[in-house]
Amino acid sequence: MDNTVMTTDFPDLTLAGRGKVRDIYDLGEALLIVTTDRMSAFDVIMNEGIPGKGKVLTQISAYWFRQMEDIIPHHLISTEVNEFPACCRKYASVLEGRSMLVKKARPLPVECIVRGYLAGSGWKEYSEKGSVCGVPLPAGLVESSRLDDPIFTPSTKAELGDHDENITFERMVELCGATVAGQARQATLDIYGKAREIAAARGIIIADTKFEFGMSDNKLILIDECLTPDSSRFWPRDGYRPGASQPSFDKQFLRDYLETLDWNKKAPAPSLPEDIIRKTAEKYREALERLTA
Repeated sequence: MDNTVMTTDFPDLTLAGRGKVRDIYDLGEALLIVTTDRMSAFDVIMNEGIPGKGKVLTQISAYWFRQMEDIIPHHLISTEVNEFPACCRKYASVLEGRSMLVKKARPLPVECIVRGYLAGSGWKEYSEKGSVCGVPLPAGLVESSRLDDPIFTPSTKAELGDHDENITFERMVELCGATVAGQARQATLDIYGKAREIAAARGIIIADTKFEFGMSDNKLILIDECLTPDSSRFWPRDGYRPGASQPSFDKQFLRDYLETLDWNKKAPAPSLPEDIIRKTAEKYREALERLTA
């Protein structure tokens, strides 16, 4: 089992920022993204990491970026430390398997979410209003129902510690411009459509996922992560039964545990028991093994 990496400190490199999970370094021409083992839920970073998680996320993202090159370019240059700039190589023991050298891009101010099944906050809203993020859906659906046509539901990108907010496509047009918003929406639906078929052949249902896009040389590219257990709901295809929540290979397992606690979903996070940490790590590894086998 890997030693858990909660944060990185590379004195020779310029730290550009830390997200919930990733540490980002500015290398001049490119960025170095290091995926730590930090775990967030409900936009709160947990005190404990999930061993090996950063390596799983990096390998899954690299796999999907390459699968989607016929749909949209991406920011990934390399995941091989020996191909990184020389200034990175002294940190190879930390970087190996959990880092990406990527193109710089100007991120869009929205997250692009696509939902192919009725789950999570979408199911809650549908139960109350018959819609998801304001998009009306047919009557009579149940929890985990498959949607005939996946729906695009963008959100704002909140500051660390705040919650993202769902927005309409019209609001996305105001934030990004009509052309870019339309391109991002179409790319989101196309990527999801292809990924759903690939995953289904390997016994996984992708219930929903979110993407980030950025502008590089005035072109839209796919950035950040891609179809990982952090950004998606993965369900085992065997045993899928609409009408209830599904077992999962993603952070929903952790969310379900946290929902049983008397916790207001604000920092500080509660401590995680060893078995929850271990089972979460196992689910992430199983997702990697199934998808990339």
